[in-house]
Amino acid sequence: MLAGNAMADKWPDGSQMDKWFSDTTHVDVAKLGKQYVITDYGVANDSNVVQTEAIQKVIDLAASNGGGVIVIPQGTFLSGSLFFKPNTHLHVNGVLKGSDRIADFSIVNTRIEGETCRYFAALVNADGVDGFTITGHGTINGNGYNYWREFWIRREWNRQCTNKDAQRPRLTYISNCKNVTVQDVRLINSPFWTNHVYKSSHVRYLNCYIFAPTTGVKAPSSDAIDIDACTDLIVNGCYMNVNDDAVVLKGGKGTFADKDSTNGPCERILIQNCRYGTVHGCLTLGSESVNDRNIILRNCIADNANRVLWLKMRPDTPQHYEYVTVDNVSGNVGSYIVVRPWSQFFNPQKRDDMPLSECNNITIRNVKANCHNFFDIGTSDKYHLLSFSFVNVNVTDEANEFSKSLIDNTFVKNVVINGKKIK
Repeated sequence: MLAGNAMADKWPDGSQMDKWFSDTTHVDVAKLGKQYVITDYGVANDSNVVQTEAIQKVIDLAASNGGGVIVIPQGTFLSGSLFFKPNTHLHVNGVLKGSDRIADFSIVNTRIEGETCRYFAALVNADGVDGFTITGHGTINGNGYNYWREFWIRREWNRQCTNKDAQRPRLTYISNCKNVTVQDVRLINSPFWTNHVYKSSHVRYLNCYIFAPTTGVKAPSSDAIDIDACTDLIVNGCYMNVNDDAVVLKGGKGTFADKDSTNGPCERILIQNCRYGTVHGCLTLGSESVNDRNIILRNCIADNANRVLWLKMRPDTPQHYEYVTVDNVSGNVGSYIVVRPWSQFFNPQKRDDMPLSECNNITIRNVKANCHNFFDIGTSDKYHLLSFSFVNVNVTDEANEFSKSLIDNTFVKNVVINGKKIK
């Protein structure tokens, strides 16, 4: 992984960064309580049998005894949706593998695509489990192949088929939690979003390997980490290769999204020292976001990213993206910064006081990259772009469409595109 620069002590708006963000120390599993190895409690080491109920009984037993660590030993263990309880944790040495039958996943009140509704639970679920951890160098495998095939078949039959129509579980869903750590584990082949965290704070993803296929039978909408109405979150030292966006900020959608208490902002999000394989976007704000503030992406390498920073602007949703900094992200990319309307499955309603959406105080600095289109900006009467800064940029740019006039109050310093200094 990248060495990274010294930890900055300020957010883009100038406010102090809490010392919590400098702590990437791994959790010591030995200090989390009694370890419950699932094969010691009636779970068979048999990769052909779905054992949801047996594994859940081990989780419930640990919870009834005051908590502990549920250990997945060497071997492969098939399961449907599992629900972790207060003071319980997950440690993976072997493989926890999701069932490829949607009938093995519970239908619950959950959060999906910017809405609170009834939908299928994830493979690993933790709601209100403060201090929850997922650890170990093993694998959580979503076993998504048959789900992906079904999605593409549905999409061929009906081009308007949505993600929810295809009925696929996520890999992990963490909601209403504080002080969470997910470290070291391999999170692969999710049927749908890989990791989804909602209305939680002080969450850390440390040195995780997150993968879904981007060739052959591709994994549709397999976002690496969806951050939904959360505050104080760090993604450090992770590898991400998925057939959609990598880190995505969400928080709600729709004409009255800012009036809905189940929605909310994302604030104080730090992504650093990561490496991206093939992804649609390294950092994407939207398509279901209301307000995102104080976001930093820094010290990362993109091997084959379609976009580095993608600001999706929904015409049917009031959105405000502000104080976002991309610092020292290099590599080979399609578009480096993208701001354009996003209208997939949108549903505008009448609202007389509809706010004008805005992106302001967006900073791109310390860039060295090969780009198809460094400056992929589209204007609209539905949003206002203000105070973007481009500092210490040296890129090749096939499109060569950089234009200060598209953004009010654009600041440029030491910007070189195709060997020519921009003034």
